[in-house]
Amino acid sequence: MKIDDSNTTKMRDNFSNDRTTVGRRDLLLGGSCALAASTLIGEALVHATPAQAQTLAALPSDEISEVAISAYIYAYPLILMEITRRVSTNVADASHFGKAPMNQFGHLPAFPDATFTDVVRPNADTLYSLMWFDVSEAPLLIGVPDSGGRYYLLPMLDMWTDVFESTGSRTTGTSAQYLRITGPDWRGDVHPEAISIRSPTAIGWIIGRTQTNGKADYDAVHKFQAELVATQPGRFATQPPSKINPDWDMKTPPTEQVEKMTPAAYFSLFAELARTNPPHANDYPILDQMRRIGIEPGKPFDFKSASPEVQRALSDAGPAATKKIKAQFLRAGMAHAGWRTNLSTVGTYGADYLSRAGVAFAGLGANTIEDAVYPTALTDADGKPFSSDNRYVLHFEKNLLPAVRGFWSLTMYNEKQAFAANPIDRYAIGDRDKLSFNPDGSLDLYIQRETPGKEKEANWLPAPASGPFTMNMRLYWPKPEVLDGSWQPPGVKRV
Repeated sequence: MKIDDSNTTKMRDNFSNDRTTVGRRDLLLGGSCALAASTLIGEALVHATPAQAQTLAALPSDEISEVAISAYIYAYPLILMEITRRVSTNVADASHFGKAPMNQFGHLPAFPDATFTDVVRPNADTLYSLMWFDVSEAPLLIGVPDSGGRYYLLPMLDMWTDVFESTGSRTTGTSAQYLRITGPDWRGDVHPEAISIRSPTAIGWIIGRTQTNGKADYDAVHKFQAELVATQPGRFATQPPSKINPDWDMKTPPTEQVEKMTPAAYFSLFAELARTNPPHANDYPILDQMRRIGIEPGKPFDFKSASPEVQRALSDAGPAATKKIKAQFLRAGMAHAGWRTNLSTVGTYGADYLSRAGVAFAGLGANTIEDAVYPTALTDADGKPFSSDNRYVLHFEKNLLPAVRGFWSLTMYNEKQAFAANPIDRYAIGDRDKLSFNPDGSLDLYIQRETPGKEKEANWLPAPASGPFTMNMRLYWPKPEVLDGSWQPPGVKRV
């Protein structure tokens, strides 16, 4: 299977693929310069000496609290990713409904149900193929089968939640291909038949999504999933046994685990994780501020050694920052008729740390907007929060159906950002369902907890049995009119 000539592959590897946050910025300086800059940045951030740190003056007392909150927000995605990784990989094998040891795919054989809490705001459009990878010691080679034209994507996230690559239908096509992922410091050979990808962090997450047209389509998707194979040639002849950590909490949702962490545990874990998962090149300003209160990436953090003033600020930072993070999700993006659609800071974030944390809290693992756009319905068209006590209709005119090259759906979430149990086990509805259109070609979707009647049930998205709810549209491979904001979803009206 020849998918890349050797010259092209070498060029990609030498230029670090221009796929990392650092690489994209430093491409302007030239490929070799970018690679050198990336290496120097990582080493400088992680291996700063105490003497260097001492050149920074202590912060004035009125700034300490502000920096502590900013530090918490900055570190949040890295901490949440690590806790999610633990929950997802602390298993003996890959037979745990999407969970698997490191460097192995864990496939979801069926859509999640109302008991699923590992990831907030899950989807019921695609079957996931999930893998947490570690390329700190050796590259990872992934074989991807021909999908036969079926829509799929394999987005790859670094530990800061930036999407640095997204192979699949939109980008690399649906033919068979090899992918080779190397770590940020890899200096070895290239693979002549593989698309070379350099991860900005040693650990990362692949969240594969394969279009699944209902339960009847499971078998066909399972065949594709079974041929997604990851190996580390030259490192293991067979996959070594996975080690189980009995101290890791496998029951509490990761967002709740993070919220309950003490400041000592939170910032100590941050400093430890940043050693092998270096910050991005545009993070210098906030890292300088953090060092002035004693927090440095890659350097052990001792909460007890901090001044009483810093201890108080860090202790207060968690609740204050969490409030900001949750509020950011509710106001992110453009507001229109009760919907909020984020068309800027999703998937790649630059130095917008609050937006990055907000997306991590509400939808960890979100794609870039070119792959998927997620309009979120927070209120009805009149600006009132959704309540399961009411009935609603979402009406699309014939010429204003969602504009996508892939497919679209509308998904229901309860107040915990999870699927809501309902009588027909339907958590999402969309263009792959057998919808009933009006005589004029328009479409009505009925949103309520009780059935709207047999004649309308095909278009029914059940609400939770009680309490508030929100909804997400998913627009896979959106057309330009979605990306430029000229198409927006209509308001959900109470009836």
